[in-house]
Amino acid sequence: MSEMDTYRSLFIAESRENHETIVKNLLILERGSDESAIGEIFRAAHSLKGMSATMGFDQLERLCHAMEDVFQNIRSGQLTVQPDLVDTLLKASDDIETILDDIESGGSGSDIHLEDRLNALLEWKEGGGSPAHAQESPQRQGEAVQAPLPAAVNEESGYQESTGATAVASGNVTAPGEEYHIAIRLKPDCDNRNLRGMIALENLAGLGTIIETTPSKEIVEDGQFDGSLSVRIRSDAGIDALRAAVAGTDVEECRIGDETVYAVPGPISPAAPGVPAKKEQRPEVSAAAKEEKADKNREVKNIRVDITRLDQMMNLIEDLVINRGRLAQIAHKHRIKELDETLNMVGRSVSDLQNIMMNIRMIPLSHIFNRFPRAVRDLAKKENKEVEFVIEGGETELDRSILDGLNDPLLHLIRNAVDHGIEQPETRIGQGKPAKGLLHLVASRDRENVVIVIEDDGGGINSARVKSKAIDRGLITEEQGQDMSDEQVYDLLFLPGFSMAEKITDVSGRGVGLDVVRTAIDSLKGTIKVDSALGKGTRFELVLPPTMAIVNVLMVRINSRRAAIPVNNVVEVAGLSISNIHHIGSQEAIMIRNEVLPLRRLDEMFGRSEICEIFLIVHHQNRKLAIPVDLIEGQQEVVIKPMSPMVGMCKGISGVTIPGDGEVVPVLDINSIIKEN
Repeated sequence: MSEMDTYRSLFIAESRENHETIVKNLLILERGSDESAIGEIFRAAHSLKGMSATMGFDQLERLCHAMEDVFQNIRSGQLTVQPDLVDTLLKASDDIETILDDIESGGSGSDIHLEDRLNALLEWKEGGGSPAHAQESPQRQGEAVQAPLPAAVNEESGYQESTGATAVASGNVTAPGEEYHIAIRLKPDCDNRNLRGMIALENLAGLGTIIETTPSKEIVEDGQFDGSLSVRIRSDAGIDALRAAVAGTDVEECRIGDETVYAVPGPISPAAPGVPAKKEQRPEVSAAAKEEKADKNREVKNIRVDITRLDQMMNLIEDLVINRGRLAQIAHKHRIKELDETLNMVGRSVSDLQNIMMNIRMIPLSHIFNRFPRAVRDLAKKENKEVEFVIEGGETELDRSILDGLNDPLLHLIRNAVDHGIEQPETRIGQGKPAKGLLHLVASRDRENVVIVIEDDGGGINSARVKSKAIDRGLITEEQGQDMSDEQVYDLLFLPGFSMAEKITDVSGRGVGLDVVRTAIDSLKGTIKVDSALGKGTRFELVLPPTMAIVNVLMVRINSRRAAIPVNNVVEVAGLSISNIHHIGSQEAIMIRNEVLPLRRLDEMFGRSEICEIFLIVHHQNRKLAIPVDLIEGQQEVVIKPMSPMVGMCKGISGVTIPGDGEVVPVLDINSIIKEN
């Protein structure tokens, strides 16, 4: 394995950040001229190009170079942003993502066909005016060298060869342009300083001739420098291009000017940009100070960890939770004082470790939210609609295991809002609404749960049409439809295969409806609720647990057998006599506080129990159900393990748990029990 292969994961992580920056700011730029967005796009594209060149991913470098030329023309005013141009640039960003996927899987992106896209970008560059003046090194562009470089210049990299620690040029430099002095300081917690330093140097080499570096290129490559880098360069690319070349998420400060390069940690003094470099005067620093500085700068404060290792740690912590319960039972049984005291300390440590692990696994929702603006933009344009998409609460965190399963259902709901909810501009204007529809995606925390709301100001759900469709398809009878509340009508939308689309498109009408969304949310132990007002809009509310691994349950006994019921499904525990059970047709029910609730005996799971004096009132999707139990043992924190594939799926059971006494206890899936009832 080559040295660069070891940096592949770092390259992918930073490249995806740059790709996300490009897409996000392209969507901003599409709404109107924005100098900040243009600058962000140019910086991200230039950084991505430089990193690709350093890693040897030539196909990605070519694409970024072509995009950068177009961005430069936009920034210089030679090219006007227009919808077709944004389309081309967004398609090019899709190609970047495709190449990054290939690189992440071990490839190099060399098999991705880009000629058509490169030609399209070239047409925009040439058709919009004279080419941008931010030049690459002639060898990289495949052009003839107009003026020979001195013998001391390395023709491949653009570096001035040197044997000294500061890489001083041997002889006069005749390269065109102005001479600049650039000082860069990486963040103290920067991973792989040598890679970040080499990326900055490679980017600068593409913009001119590097005269001097301190420390030398060899020291930077070996990673022995402390994160402070001084560069003298002759370039005619301009101050903005030089800034973009060295910018990055790991760069703490950068200065271009004639101030003295800092020799000890401290802020860089502001300097007038673009001032030609002067000979630097270095203050004397003692050997002890240098050693202390190096030690501080080498301190690693952040590391990247493979997610599989976190999963393994989570499994071990789950085992600790299980055995903590076992130890608690042993201590209670034998009443050993010393064991009780030790167990209390161990219990606190396990709880702290569990909380820390949970926090480590928590990921901001922005990781998936940031993918949606592009989808909204593309679909709205295809449907000839105008949509303003507002995202709030992206900083809200969820466990990785839940986040992984959330992307598809959220995307389905968002596309559904654009396709079905928001009307055509002329229709909205006729109704007295703004031509542009509003789509909100909001995340927040409600006690322990995370709430995600997708809300539009579109046409709303027509209950009469929904009932008519359901009757036509034989899902309900006309008599049933007459007695249905709006909430019950909305539930029809979640039936398998149900669709309100009048024609089949690549978005709607293929029988893949909201049932897929509900199934996905149910699998995450969450709930989904719909609220709508005709002519005003529709609101989908998702309520999700922060984590799925360790939950609080109520331990009960049914026909002398133990079962666990998640506490968030329990409304209350009611004590009633058997005389309170009534029959409505073939269905048993109980009345509690003037509310009639269906009674569900779990005979098929646990056998028939004649003791009916304790009833658990459980709920899901605003539906309630009463379950008779023999005994309430109490609340307990447990680890839910999935059923083994050898056992298969069991209706009404979401998994099993092992409490302290070692007994395998089924965990009831209240969601499916209520739906089946």
